Formats: sequence, structure tokens, C-alpha cells
Amino acid sequence: MPTTARPRVRLRDVAEHARVSATTASLVLGGRDVRVSEQTRQRVLRAARELDYRPNLTARSLRTQVSSTIGLVADTIVTGHYGGELIRGSLTAALAHGHRLLVCEYEGDPVLEPMLIEDLVARQVDGLLYTTASHDRVELPDALAGQRVVLVNCESESSHPSVVPDEAEGGRAAARLLTDAGHREGIVLVGETPTTSLPASRRLEGVTAGLAEVGAVVAEQLDCSWWPEAAFDAVTEALAGGMRPRALVCLNDRIALGTYQALGEAGLSVPGDVSVVSFDDSELASWLRPALSTIALPEFEMGRLAVDLLLGEEAVTGAVLVPMPVRERGSVAPPSR
Repeated sequence: MPTTARPRVRLRDVAEHARVSATTASLVLGGRDVRVSEQTRQRVLRAARELDYRPNLTARSLRTQVSSTIGLVADTIVTGHYGGELIRGSLTAALAHGHRLLVCEYEGDPVLEPMLIEDLVARQVDGLLYTTASHDRVELPDALAGQRVVLVNCESESSHPSVVPDEAEGGRAAARLLTDAGHREGIVLVGETPTTSLPASRRLEGVTAGLAEVGAVVAEQLDCSWWPEAAFDAVTEALAGGMRPRALVCLNDRIALGTYQALGEAGLSVPGDVSVVSFDDSELASWLRPALSTIALPEFEMGRLAVDLLLGEEAVTGAVLVPMPVRERGSVAPPSR
């Protein structure tokens, strides 16, 4: 049998049950510091409990202009491979601030994107997080104009703060994993580094600077897209052509997967013959054998920090760099020769 919804308990129902005015009930349940006797206050709270009263949050937000919600607008961060930890960090921080997080994804649809933003604004969210799955430079949609916004994992020419991974310092950390193990020669970079790609160009910058600290250089770069198949082909071809690396720096974990396979088919072991270090700390990193040493994307911390900036009192502009943690596992060893 269909169930009948219970009528909503209204504020005046609580007032009548507590034998006070609706104004008094509103002041007590709104938590405002008013001159109401403790006996009256307790009577109102008891009436609210007994009637299972739930405040109308929409009406309250219209009155106070504070909704205690924030919106997160993403391209493919929810359905893509990355982003779960970023959302978890955002949720954790939002709850700590007494807020709820509304998550919307437009999957790259330029028509849907402004519609979702306008819908969140219409719901009177207290601010917006605008985030992308890959660390890119973006042009913000007009729908964000005049809104309180923090960018996450992307940058723009706007004055809005952007919370992004410190890719250059992450590159230095990757280089230090190799140099601390004694590598100075035969260090090869795997992956294309177009200047338009912020992760690629900044990771390369950091690796180069980190090696330079001990007088080392990238001996060779194998240009390939950031996917296992392309990396497998590039490394296989280079090995067949006589390349004998001592260490490989892969620009992401997918490249490292293809690299592991190419080295294995050539009869080379990791890390006995060749050390490998990578970036991102995706699930692949811990699945590979030996487990992959990698520089992690600080997704949880980025989400947490973005919400703190969005709801904080201090005005912040420009890029806020978040350190990339080092995940040292079993793929790096001293040079074998």
C-alpha cells in the first residue's frame, strides 16, 4: 500500500505546543542570543524534539543570505580516473565549516557548464569550487562572474585563487630519489613535454633543476603520449636502437606501466638493471611489481585547502602551491654498473 507523507511540522506548531509566540520560538530555534528565560527556551526545544521539527533551510537562506552550502563544478573529475580524493578533501573541509557540498559535472559540454553554474548560484551557494581533471590553464565561463570562486587543479588569468600541485618541486623530488640512490648518468625522461601542458613543462623544469644540483643531466628524452601503449613502443624502439639507461623518469604512472612492460620484454629488471620513478601515485603505482616509486598528486589536501580559502576571511589571489608527497617504494636502487 502507498504510504502517506506526514504533514510538515511548522514553526507555529512548535510555538503552540510550547505555549509561546511564533517569534519566541523562531528566536530560540535560530540560536539567537535573546532575553528568553531558560525555562521558556527549554520548553521550546522540548516541543521541537517531541514534534520532530525540521527547519526550512531554504526559507532560512532566503532570510539570512547564507545557505551553508558550496558548489563544486568539474569537467570529468567525478567519472574520470582521478578526483575522488579531491572531492573527499572538499567534503571533509566543508563539513568542518558546517557546510554541505553540491557536486556537478558537465563532462566537457560547453552548453551544460554555464547551466550547472547558474543553477548552483540560484540555490544561493556561499561559494564555488571550479576544478578540472588535469592541471590546465583555463578560461573561466562568464557564469562565474561576480561569484566567490576558488580554482582547483587549474589556473586562469583571473584574480581568483587557484589551488594547484607544486609540479616543479615534484620534479625536483623525483630527481632526488635517483640522485640520492647514486644515479648521475644514463638518466632518461619518458613522455612528451609540450609547453602548453603545465604538468609536463613544470615536471621537466623540476627534474632538470634537481639533476643539476649534483651536476647531472637528462641524457635523453623519449617523446610519447602519456599512455602505456605509446610508452611501451617508445622504450622498446629506443632499447632496440642501443639505448642502455640506468634510470628512467616517467612523467606519469601510465607511462611507467608501458615502460615496465618494455623493459621486461627486453630482459631488463626493475630496479636491478634500471631504476624507475614516476608521478601521480595512481592505483597503478602500488599494483606494479616492484611497486612504483612516484610523486603523488596531493588531491585530498588540494580539496581541503580550497574550501578553507573559499570560506575563510583572508583574501587570497594567484596560485597556491600544494606540495606533492613522495611515495618511495621498490623501483629505485643504486646503479648496477
